[in-house]
Amino acid sequence: MFIAAYLPAEVERHFAGMVGGLNVARPMPEGRSVRLVPAGQWHLTLAFLGEVEDERKDDAVELVHGLREQGPGPVVRIAGGGRFGRGKFTTLVAKVDGEVQPLGDAVRRQLKKRRLPFDRRPLQPHVTIARPGDRLPAGELESDLETLHGYQGPQWHADDVRLMKSELGPRPTYEVLATARDT
Repeated sequence: MFIAAYLPAEVERHFAGMVGGLNVARPMPEGRSVRLVPAGQWHLTLAFLGEVEDERKDDAVELVHGLREQGPGPVVRIAGGGRFGRGKFTTLVAKVDGEVQPLGDAVRRQLKKRRLPFDRRPLQPHVTIARPGDRLPAGELESDLETLHGYQGPQWHADDVRLMKSELGPRPTYEVLATARDT
């Protein structure tokens, strides 16, 4: 499970236009997939919980519902990019600017208060684009990083916060367990 802020439709469309021009978005020969993250799954992870016991899931749901009372989320934007890892572990990401840290800190404080497990590594605000590993030639990856470096998307309020359950595998799937927005 994880708690993440999702992009509004207009931000997603703008970002998709930029991503569509990247080398990593080109169709690849069979066996050379770069595991491009589909637009509907782009998100900004605020906290990764991992496995949560069934009897504790309601605590996580209540935490996310409680975010409704805090008003609009912080103003953020996708701006710049980078990568995590090297070689076969390379992940291509877009960076996120704005006041994400206070929102992430608030979520993590509530997780700690409820004694729910979460990954305590420092928050590195980003949106994962692809996991090309070593399947994308170095020059093409560097070109994509240069394009990302110059990108600045529209600003938005990060208030579409969701508690998600993921099923990992070659094609990960996500299920919404709770949302901080009234829908």
